[in-house]
Amino acid sequence: MAVDLPAQSLGASIRALAVQSGTIVLADDQEVADKRAAALHGVYTLDQALAALLAGSGLMAERAGKSYVIRPNGAAGAGSATKEIVVTGTQIRGVRSASSLIVLTQQTLRDSGYADLGEVARSLPQSFGGGQNPALGLNVPQSIGANVSGASTVNLRGLGSDATLTILNGHRMPYDGAFQGVDISAIPLAAVERMEVVADGASAIYGSDAVGGVVNVILRQDYEGLSTRARIGTATQGGDFQQLYGAMTGTRWNGGGGFLAYEFNDNTEINSSDRRSTRERPNLTLVPQSRRQAVVAHLHQDVGEKLTFEFDGLYNHRRIALAYPINEESDLSVSRTEQFARSYSLALAGAAHLELGSWRLSATATYGQGRNRVRGDSYYGDSLAFSFANRYVNRTKTAELSAEGPILQMPGGAARLAAGLGLRNNDFVNFRGADDIGNIDLAQHSRYLFAEVNIPVVAPSMDLPLVHRLALSGALRHERYRDLEAVTTPKLGLIYAPSEMLDIRASWGKSFRAPSFYDQYGLQQALLYPVTQFGGQGFPPNATALYITGGNRSVKPERATSWSATMALHPPAIDGASLEVSYFQTRYVDRIVNPILLTAQALSNPAYAPLVTYSPSVSQLEAALADANVFTNLTPGAYQPGTVAAFIDGRNVNAGRQKIRGLDVQARYKTMLGTGTASFDLGATYLESKQWLSPAQPVEVLAGRLFNPPHWRARASAAWATGGLRLIATGNFTGGVTDTRDDPSDHLRGMTTLDLGARYTWGNARGPLKGLDLGVYVTNVFDQMPATLATTLYYETPYDSTNYSAVGRFIAFEVSKSW
Repeated sequence: MAVDLPAQSLGASIRALAVQSGTIVLADDQEVADKRAAALHGVYTLDQALAALLAGSGLMAERAGKSYVIRPNGAAGAGSATKEIVVTGTQIRGVRSASSLIVLTQQTLRDSGYADLGEVARSLPQSFGGGQNPALGLNVPQSIGANVSGASTVNLRGLGSDATLTILNGHRMPYDGAFQGVDISAIPLAAVERMEVVADGASAIYGSDAVGGVVNVILRQDYEGLSTRARIGTATQGGDFQQLYGAMTGTRWNGGGGFLAYEFNDNTEINSSDRRSTRERPNLTLVPQSRRQAVVAHLHQDVGEKLTFEFDGLYNHRRIALAYPINEESDLSVSRTEQFARSYSLALAGAAHLELGSWRLSATATYGQGRNRVRGDSYYGDSLAFSFANRYVNRTKTAELSAEGPILQMPGGAARLAAGLGLRNNDFVNFRGADDIGNIDLAQHSRYLFAEVNIPVVAPSMDLPLVHRLALSGALRHERYRDLEAVTTPKLGLIYAPSEMLDIRASWGKSFRAPSFYDQYGLQQALLYPVTQFGGQGFPPNATALYITGGNRSVKPERATSWSATMALHPPAIDGASLEVSYFQTRYVDRIVNPILLTAQALSNPAYAPLVTYSPSVSQLEAALADANVFTNLTPGAYQPGTVAAFIDGRNVNAGRQKIRGLDVQARYKTMLGTGTASFDLGATYLESKQWLSPAQPVEVLAGRLFNPPHWRARASAAWATGGLRLIATGNFTGGVTDTRDDPSDHLRGMTTLDLGARYTWGNARGPLKGLDLGVYVTNVFDQMPATLATTLYYETPYDSTNYSAVGRFIAFEVSKSW
C-alpha cells in the first residue's frame, strides 16, 4: 500500500496505518506514549510499514490471526517482514526517488467515481487531454491529438502522449495505433492496487518515451475469494449510458498466490443535439459509442526461500463507432461519414527473482501486441461514395537481466546499486491497402545498459545538527539502436532533510524519445501545385512548385533536459499534515515536426527559406519523386520538370524546441472529526510552455492557448469515514484558454465542477449483507458545460475537447460484493 505519513506521535501513525489498511492493530497507550515516529513516505506492506515506524522504539509488531499486537521488543512469535519493494522512479529497493511522486491508491481510485483509468488520468492536474483520447473532436490538430480507436493515453505536461511512458507493474506495454502511446483504459480498475506518477524526466531509469514522466499502474499482488461488481450510470442531459460488470477471483497458497479479473464496459454515444451548448452543431458525435472487455491476471510463486517467479497478463478488446455530417445543413440523411474501430491488445510479462544473500538477481521478459482496425464510410443519401481503411499493428518484446543490492556501508546506511542490461524490439505494421502505397512493415531494435546508485550519507540515527537526512543518487543508461544513433541519459538526485519536519529534494537528468515509425516512414506525398499556391510571386504564369511532405528516414531521437526541486513539509506539531511544492523545468530539443506550418507562405515567409530550392535540377526532382509514396498533380497541365520553379521540402525534421516550467502542489491532512476520520487532499499545477518550430521562426506560446494545456489545473477532495460509511466531495478546476485564430483573440472561460460520492460497506456483517458495498457518485453536480468555440466546418466540435468535457452531470450507482 502507498504510505504517506508525516513525522508525528507513534500512536497517531499506528492508528493511521490501521485505518488505511482496514486491519486491527492493538497497542498499549502507556507503551506508545511519548514516542515519536519518523515520517514515512513510499510503498510498503503493513508488516514493512509497522517495522519502519517501530524501529528504535523498543517495540515490535506481532501478528495475531488477521490482527497485529504491538509488544515490547523480544516478545516471541513476531511475524517476519516481507521483502522491500521498488517504487516508481528508481530501480533500487527500499528507497525513494528524488523526483516528486504522486500516488493514487485503490481507495482514491474508487472515490473518484470514474469508470476507468482513462478518466482517472485525464483528471490529474499534471495530465493533458491531448494525445489519443475518445472524446477529441476533428478540429483538434493531429499534432496535438486524435481519436483513432477510442484509446486513452496519458500526456504529462502536454509534451505529447508519445513522450509519457505508461507501464504495468514496471513492464512496458504495446503502443496503440500510430501515435506511440499506451492505452491506460485497457487495465481494469478493480485489479489495480495503486497508480504511481512521476512527472519528471526518467529515461535514465526507463529508457525512451519517459520525457514528460512515467505512469506505473501496479496490480494487486494477492487476492483471496470472489468479488463481483456492477456499475450503471448516465448523463442527465442524455447519452453516455454506461454499464460496467466485473468479477475478480483469487487465492493464496503456501509460497504463492494469484488472481484473475474480468471487466465488461459499454457506453452509448453523446450526440451534440443532446447538449444545450452544442445544439447549433447538430448530429455530431461528441463521445463515441464504445464497448470494451478486459481480462487481467497475476501469479507469483516462491520456490524455496530464495527463488520467486511472477507472471502478469492483460487482454483487452474494444470497439467504437461514431458519425458526423458532411453537409452545411448537418443532416445525416443527406450526407455523412460513419467511422468504426476495433482494437485489441495483449501484454504478457514474466520475471524470476533470486535472492543471493543481500543481493537480488532478476530476469524479466515481456511480449505485447496491439492491433487496431479503422474504417470510415462516407455516404450521400444511402449510397456509399467513399471508404477508407487502416490497420495498425504494434508489437514489443523485451528481455532484461539485472542485479540489485548493497555495495558499501556508509555512515547513513548501506549504499545500494542496481545494474543490468537488456534488449527491446518494436515492430510496426500500417496496412493501407493491397496497392502497397504507404504501407509500413518494419522493426526497431535497441540494446541497453543501465546502472543506478543510492548513497545514504546521513541517517536520522546519527543525530547531526541541521542534517537530519542526506542521500545522493545517480543513474546512467546507454541505448544503442540498429538504425539510429546511440543515446546516453544520466540522472542525478539529492534528498536533504535539515530536520524531521522538512525534506528538500532535487533532480536533474536527460531524457529522449526514439522517433516512431510514423515519424520516419509515414506516407510521403509529392504534391505539384501552381507556384502561387505557396505565395510565389514574379514567376512565369505556368510555373509550378513541388511540395514534399510526410515521413523522413533521417530523423534522430528527440532529447530533453529536465530538473526539479521539491520542498516537502510535514510538521510534527500537526499530526497527519503534509505539504509539497515542486518547481519543474524541461527543455525539449530536436523535436520531430512538420517544419512548414503555413504552406500558403512557404515561398513568401523568410523563415521557410532554408527549406526551399529554387530552379531545382532534374536529378533533384527525380530523387524526390522516387522517395515519395504518392505523386499528385494539382495543376491544370501535365508535369514538366522544366516548369518547376521551386522544390519545397516539408518532410519531418528535427527542428522543433519546447520549453516548459511550472509548479506542482500536493497537500494532505488527516484528522479525527467527530466519530470518524476526515482527510483532505489538494493537487494543483501551474504550467508555462512555449515552442519554436525552427530557429528561424518566432516563439509560439502553448500553455493557455486553444488545444493546449491551460496555465492552471487543480483538484481538491475531502472525505469523511466512520464505520462502514464514507462520504467524498471533490472540486475540479481547469483554467481558461485563449483562441488566437482570429484577431482580436477570444478568451474561453475555464470550468469548475463539483463531484460527490457516498459509499457504505458491510464488511463484518453476517448473512447476505457480509461483504456488500453500495455506492452512488455524482460528477459535475451543477451540470457545467464548456465555453463554446467558433467553428467553420460542419463536423468541428464547438468547444476545446482537449481540456473540457461535454458529458455534463453524470450519476452512477455501484454495487460490489465479496463472496
